[in-house]
Amino acid sequence: MNITLNQTDGTNAQLKVVLAESDYAPKVDQQVKEFSKKAQIKGFRPGKVPAGLIKKMYGKSILVESINKLLQEEITKYIKDNDVKLLGEPLPEPSQDNIDWDNQKEFEFNYAVGLLPDFNLPLDKSVEGYTVELDQTTVDEAYENLKRQFGQTTNPETSEEGDFIYGDLKQVEGEFESKTLIPTNRVVEGKDQFMCVKAGDTIRFDIRKAFGDDNSALAHVTGLSKEVVADLNGEFEFTVEKINRTEAAELNQELFDKLFGKDEVKTEEEFDAKIRETIKENYDREADNLLSRNIIDTLVDNVEVELPKEFFKRWLQVTNEGRLTTEQIEENFDKYLKELKWSMIKNKVVEENELKVTNEEVVNSTKEKMLAQFNMPEIPEELVESMNNYANQYLQQENGRNYINEYEQLLAEKVLAKLKEKMTVVEKTISTEDFKNMSF
Repeated sequence: MNITLNQTDGTNAQLKVVLAESDYAPKVDQQVKEFSKKAQIKGFRPGKVPAGLIKKMYGKSILVESINKLLQEEITKYIKDNDVKLLGEPLPEPSQDNIDWDNQKEFEFNYAVGLLPDFNLPLDKSVEGYTVELDQTTVDEAYENLKRQFGQTTNPETSEEGDFIYGDLKQVEGEFESKTLIPTNRVVEGKDQFMCVKAGDTIRFDIRKAFGDDNSALAHVTGLSKEVVADLNGEFEFTVEKINRTEAAELNQELFDKLFGKDEVKTEEEFDAKIRETIKENYDREADNLLSRNIIDTLVDNVEVELPKEFFKRWLQVTNEGRLTTEQIEENFDKYLKELKWSMIKNKVVEENELKVTNEEVVNSTKEKMLAQFNMPEIPEELVESMNNYANQYLQQENGRNYINEYEQLLAEKVLAKLKEKMTVVEKTISTEDFKNMSF
């Protein structure tokens, strides 16, 4: 067997594999023997089918299968032994379609290869980070949301601002009709029509004007998609059936316990401190996520590396056959290039810093997510074994894909943590209002 890699330019090469009969014959013979043991052919006892008959009946398919398996093993070994940095995997050249499997003894296989050159990480670039300054307006909004979320729903006779009115929405000149819930605070024009109404009343209005030409609001009210409501307009009638009103919850021990657990918070002062702490933690987490995105964008935009773009397009086409068209690849190619660059950057950070993720870390991370899902601060002693089994079963599902996904996520977190150490982060203090208005 002879394997050679001929580089055609900085990022492309051709991999050639030449097989002599002595390279593949032993594997073919072994496959024939295995097949003869399992084959069930009329006139022969199981396991007693002559090898010659097997070769005559199935020789070509066995030859093709054996050679393909040998090629995969030997090419993988060659790439690993020679530390060849590849984009994806080698792609067979069309010339291999002309192989005469019936008569050839020696075979030549050619593959197109995309090479990933070495590069330097632009760690000298600074990135912007954010410290979010909590303001009283945000705290007040949180209080209002919590009071409403845990409040009691009532059904008053007449409506007022902030109520939700349930009833039948019908297009005057059209076929649309649906039961729906209209939030009065989403009405922009003609809000007075929705005030002081009661069950049985009918309101007539221009639906697009009523909701301020807001397709999101229209989609929410009608239950239709944003694409469909973009063409929705005209007069509608709404017949009231019921009015829903949420009475704000009181700040008492019952609410404290619902939010933070039994007797964790006992006074309004402690409650206020806990609310502020929770809000700040949420904003800190979002700010850290934004910093991570800034780091990724900065490195991807500034890394200087030549890539085998045409090979990459072909590789995307081959590996996504039936799912991606040539037009889709061209349209989204800049996004694919960015993803490839970030993947290369991650791999380089992992290699240079010898980052690893242990099995214990994968399992523990999975259990932590399960605890959060069940809103449990820790695993009760009597559930430890059950939780371990549940976590292991989950990680084995999808043919191990869940394990790989968790592993990759933890590794990416370690990469970003290392980059935050190495890069200069310029901290900027920002109000919660400005932070919310930023484009994510």
